[in-house]
Amino acid sequence: MKILVLNSGSSSIKYRLFDARDYTVLAMGLLERIAEPGSRLTHHWRGPSGTLQETVYDRQVLNHREGLMLVDTVIGESGILGSCAELFGIGHRVVHGGEAFHGPTLIDNAVIGAIRDLAPLAPLHNPPNLMGIEAAIEHMPGVPQVAVFDTSFHQTLPQQAFLYALPYEMYTKHYVRRYGFHGTSHQYVAGVAAVHLGRKPEDLNIITLHLGNGASAAALQGGRSMDTSMGMTPLEGLVMGTRCGDLDPAVQFYLARTTGKTNDDLESLLNHESGLLGICGANDMREIRRRAEEGDLKARLAIDIFCYRIKKYIGAYYAVLGRVDAIVFTGGIGENCPYIRKGSCDGLERLGIMIDDDRNQSSGEGTYEIQPPEGPVRVMVIPTNEELAIARQTVQKIGAAGATTKSDGDERISGQGVKPCRR
Repeated sequence: MKILVLNSGSSSIKYRLFDARDYTVLAMGLLERIAEPGSRLTHHWRGPSGTLQETVYDRQVLNHREGLMLVDTVIGESGILGSCAELFGIGHRVVHGGEAFHGPTLIDNAVIGAIRDLAPLAPLHNPPNLMGIEAAIEHMPGVPQVAVFDTSFHQTLPQQAFLYALPYEMYTKHYVRRYGFHGTSHQYVAGVAAVHLGRKPEDLNIITLHLGNGASAAALQGGRSMDTSMGMTPLEGLVMGTRCGDLDPAVQFYLARTTGKTNDDLESLLNHESGLLGICGANDMREIRRRAEEGDLKARLAIDIFCYRIKKYIGAYYAVLGRVDAIVFTGGIGENCPYIRKGSCDGLERLGIMIDDDRNQSSGEGTYEIQPPEGPVRVMVIPTNEELAIARQTVQKIGAAGATTKSDGDERISGQGVKPCRR
């Protein structure tokens, strides 16, 4: 049996197919520019020799339904998936679960309605996530579908951490609160850290730093999220590729008065034109690093601001936790940029947080530690794998639900009588 994991964006479908027995990756790919000129699917699959092979398909895809049909066809042509009867389940990444969802959830009509109702809290994410879900249910009827929410891991935040100092009815009537994101990644790397350290998650206090084009920090106590940097939306917190992160809210009022920008203009400015891009004109950390080494002062400033904000959150979350056993760097930047790790921890030696330059520059594979031997706080680099985490949670949820659970109000989870994919 196999597990398909789908991450549907506004114009893309990212997918990964796992063997449900050992979570070996059988196929993976990315379909880009859905409903735009130049649609392209880059597909990788594991051939007879065990190595991943690549094929690129250039063909127009008008919507997510057509996109999923193409993905299914391509996977089938690779000889990896004969029919939907081979699928144990499909796991979907969904960004915003609000307060409704505290863990992976089998998808039915009520869940679909709830995801749709939460769209105002994540207008750029939940609608395309839902398009992927609806396309999968239509094209692969009878296969159990599971939603895994970015926000669910952070539902353990205490009220003092998730409430804003606004009139209380802003929370009770309008659901304004901190929800947090990247929960699947924070939970996954914390679990890997516990295994690496040979300790139970409930015995550890960990600060996890997911650093990529989107970036967030989390304070985990005993395996539970106690605070996190992203808020009601992914805009709050650390400096990101194109998002500003923490900002005096009055800046928006000032800009509206002085520039004449509308709310939509300002939302675009803060989400798509700010962050690293706004400071130095680039949001790829590799490009920013290259320019900084060539003497570009704005690129150097962008790196300094990025690291400074991370350092502030490390200090704040140390105070929240009282004791820190480990700090984990993950995400594209966290895993691949030693200078960011170094800059984020410089000056924190009195907190027991130290970086060994040689170990930090070694760029080891898998999980590795970068603190000196005498460092009391373990500083770790752990590659995140959100797709694997979603696959595991999908298997666990379906297994816990039992073989008689319905996925779309019609077909059963059991492989008996499951309809074939609509190729």
